[in-house]
Amino acid sequence: MDIEFVREQFPALKRDFIFMDNAGGSQVLGKVIERISGYLVHHNVQLGASYKVSVEAGEKLKYATSKISQLLNASRPEEVVIGSSTTLLLRILSLSISKQWTKGDEVIVTDTDHEANVSPWMDLKKKGIEVKVWKVNPETLELELDDLRKLLNNRTKLVAVSHASNVLGTINPIKKIAEEVHNAGALICVDGVAYAPHRKVDVKELDADFYTFSWYKTYGPHLAVMYGKYDLLLKLDSLNHYFIGKEEVPYKLQPGNFNFELTYSTLGIIEYYNEIYRRHFNPKKDEDFQTRLTKTFGLIASHEEKLASILLDYLNEIPEIRIIGIPEAAAGRRVPTISFVHSNLKSDEIVERVDGHRIGIRFGDFYAKKLIQALNLEEKNGVVRVSLVHYNTQKEVRKLISIFKGIF
Repeated sequence: MDIEFVREQFPALKRDFIFMDNAGGSQVLGKVIERISGYLVHHNVQLGASYKVSVEAGEKLKYATSKISQLLNASRPEEVVIGSSTTLLLRILSLSISKQWTKGDEVIVTDTDHEANVSPWMDLKKKGIEVKVWKVNPETLELELDDLRKLLNNRTKLVAVSHASNVLGTINPIKKIAEEVHNAGALICVDGVAYAPHRKVDVKELDADFYTFSWYKTYGPHLAVMYGKYDLLLKLDSLNHYFIGKEEVPYKLQPGNFNFELTYSTLGIIEYYNEIYRRHFNPKKDEDFQTRLTKTFGLIASHEEKLASILLDYLNEIPEIRIIGIPEAAAGRRVPTISFVHSNLKSDEIVERVDGHRIGIRFGDFYAKKLIQALNLEEKNGVVRVSLVHYNTQKEVRKLISIFKGIF
């Protein structure tokens, strides 16, 4: 990877600071910033009017959502729902889809997920919906398919699971999980927030019914997207104004509409992926967008694996360190979100001693509270989390290690 080219695309990386809290929020592409500014200067009007600027604005946003659809490999742009956050989109989904369910129906959540994909389903208990918990194996720190099979039955309506854990970094086999869920006659709702910054998302390949992630963790603005299969979205009740009918997909799930300038700015992310492809590969006219995207994310995964390997190799050598997650850097099994605890130091003590070196890492539960509780890590004040992305460098990782050596 041409790391200098990559870093030039992110204005914030010109600062004398090392960003390693990227799972909390990545830095923003210059192209995204430019598109936000450009939209506000030239097209900051309400949509749906007959005058020229409004028509142009509508066309630009329609184009943006069509490109988001292509990025996800959705079947049509109407399968793209835009919202302010993944948390809100999943709450909207739970409120709407649960109207189709009756008392005694069941939902399965995990104890590894961020609360965004747990609380909206847990709260349905008030309506008489039964909620079961698919628990992590405390030895392997993975979700076992056999445990899921024991929970599924003919009352199961939906399984909520993350594509990758924002603490463990583990990549869950969503395609296999989806097959099990569909065989049981249920739906699958995937939180892709911790996965999408690192790997290509292909909703058709995964056969996900619903899939969400946040743009501000994929080099963009504070905005989120939810994919839903069109026939499923069509069945959902509207949560918009009373005169917005069920057939108005996705508008019925976007009360108050979506943020125009931020939605338009996501084009900068898609353009960036294309530029990485052109920079590193010999462009071929017959290669479609999905093929180019596969190559781009393959390059990203390879670079990130090298970064993770340097850090994990060091941490694995420290007897007092316990890595919370897969201890190897294998790109097919984990993303470079690396969490650990120290036997003698609390997690906040470690992070606070790093802070003064102008490196941003973090400690805590990261809203995966049930996981931290299940692993009895509350007394450690959660985990130390170092979350890398492809714009991080080997030099940055080695600097962090040199600081760790002065701490433990």
